Amino acid sequence: MTDRPDRAVLPYTYIVGQEQLKAALELSYIAPRVGGVLATGDRGTAKSMTVRAFAVMMTGHLPVTLPINATDDRVLGGWRLDELVRGRAVEQHGLIEEAGENGVLYVDEINLLDDHLVNIILDVSSTGILTIQREGVDRQLELEFNLVGTMNPEEGGLRPQLLDRFGLSVDIRAETDPERRREILQTVLRFDEARSHAVAGFIERGRANDSKLRLRLGMARDRLYDVALDYDMAGLCAEIAAAFQVSGHRGDLVAALAARALAALEGEDKVSARHLLRVAPLALQHRRHPSGGQRGPVSWTDDDQQRLENLVAEASEP
Repeated sequence: MTDRPDRAVLPYTYIVGQEQLKAALELSYIAPRVGGVLATGDRGTAKSMTVRAFAVMMTGHLPVTLPINATDDRVLGGWRLDELVRGRAVEQHGLIEEAGENGVLYVDEINLLDDHLVNIILDVSSTGILTIQREGVDRQLELEFNLVGTMNPEEGGLRPQLLDRFGLSVDIRAETDPERRREILQTVLRFDEARSHAVAGFIERGRANDSKLRLRLGMARDRLYDVALDYDMAGLCAEIAAAFQVSGHRGDLVAALAARALAALEGEDKVSARHLLRVAPLALQHRRHPSGGQRGPVSWTDDDQQRLENLVAEASEP
C-alpha cells in the first residue's frame, strides 16, 4: 500500500454523515459473503465520494470503476486488438479481474448497465469465481473484491432478481439539518484548503485516522467466525424476514452475516438482538415486493422501523 494515497480523495474518517452507507461498506468488507452494497439516492449526496474514500482507505488506491458503456470484452477480458492486428494473440484482463487485484469494484449508475453484465458481476462477487469461456479463452479464477453499486432511482431501477443479489442496500437522502449541512461544507472547504497547502497536516491526520480504522476492520474480519450466532438469533433472522415478506431466503442469511460482522467490529463474542436491529434494514429493505411496477429498492419507513423494533423487543422478552 502506498504511503501517500491520492490527495484528491477526502480521508474516509472525515466524511460527515452517510452513517448507513459507511456501515454497509464496512460490514461487507468484514463479511465478504454478504455480497456487495447498493447505494441509491439523490444526486449530489456524496455516494461516489464515500465509496472512493473507503477504497483509498482499505487499498491505497481508487476503486476499479466500471463505465456505463462497458462491453463484455472490457468486463470479462479478451484479446488486445493492437496485438491481434500484428498477428499476435495477447490476452487483456478485464475489469473484474483488475478488481480482484485492487480490492474494490465500483459501478456508478448501475441501473443503466446492461442487466446481463450486472448479473455476471454479482455472480462473481457472491461466489468468488470468475469463469471465462469465450473466443479461445478458457480459464477459471478465484477473485475477491468489495462490490459497490450506486444509482439514482429517478433514472430507472433494477429488476428484483438483481436487487436480491446485492447483500446490503442503503437509501441516501440529502441532509436537511442546517447545522449538519454546515459541518459538511466546512469539512469540504478545509479539504480544499489542505490540498492547496493552506492548512498543514489536515490530510495527514485524516490518513492516520483511516489507518487506525483499517486495522480495526481487519481485526474484525479475522475474528468474524469466532463470533457465535446461536439458535435463537438465527430464528430471529428468519422471523424478521418472514414478517417483512422478504422474497427468497438470501435476506435471512445476509442479515445473519451482517449482524455477526457488526458484533465482530464491536468486539463482542456473540450476536445479540441489538445487532440484528441495526443491520436488518440494510439486509431486507430491497428484497421486499415493490408496488405499482416499481423497479428499485423499497424505502425503509418510520413505520417499518417501529415494526422491527417491536419484533426484536418481543423476541428479547424473557
